[in-house]
Amino acid sequence: MKKSDRLNLPNILTIARMVCIPAVVVLLLADSGGSISRQRSLVAFFLFVAAALTDLLDGFLARRYQMITDLGKLMDPLADKLLLCAAMIMLVPLSRVPAWMAVIVVAREIGVTALRGLAATEGLVIAASSLGKWKTALLNTGVAMLIMHYTTLGVPVKDIGFVVLTAGVVMTTWSGLDYFFRYVKELFKH
Repeated sequence: MKKSDRLNLPNILTIARMVCIPAVVVLLLADSGGSISRQRSLVAFFLFVAAALTDLLDGFLARRYQMITDLGKLMDPLADKLLLCAAMIMLVPLSRVPAWMAVIVVAREIGVTALRGLAATEGLVIAASSLGKWKTALLNTGVAMLIMHYTTLGVPVKDIGFVVLTAGVVMTTWSGLDYFFRYVKELFKH
């Protein structure tokens, strides 16, 4: 594979997602009063949603047009995890996300990444399950709503976002345990 093949459209979208992360972080930095304006929340919301949606698009394009690369396999899940975890961490000092929820999500992401690496050294492949897809959808939706935060068109966005995020944290725990038990099962097969 030529170097130019690595920088295909799906990988460019993944890199763009990673470039959005510092912008989302800066937009979510609390002011001296420990909050951020409705305008900054709105801009951060749209940027986070646009970045999260590139994950769907880059995966679709890579599979549809056979543009899957080793770079994409490495960077795509990393970009997803960094975007989500960075946003959650930035929402903690704004009192929009409890610290314990952020810790569970970050710990799961680190734990599953470590297990994947360990499985690879053992020659094992633990396929992603539908639990992970549900986890990602719930967490991204909940975090996006908590970034938006302010009641919009009479909809209590932060309350709905918290419920969705809570469901996402439950799914995060479940999918992390599922991944761990599938890894152990694969170990005992060999």
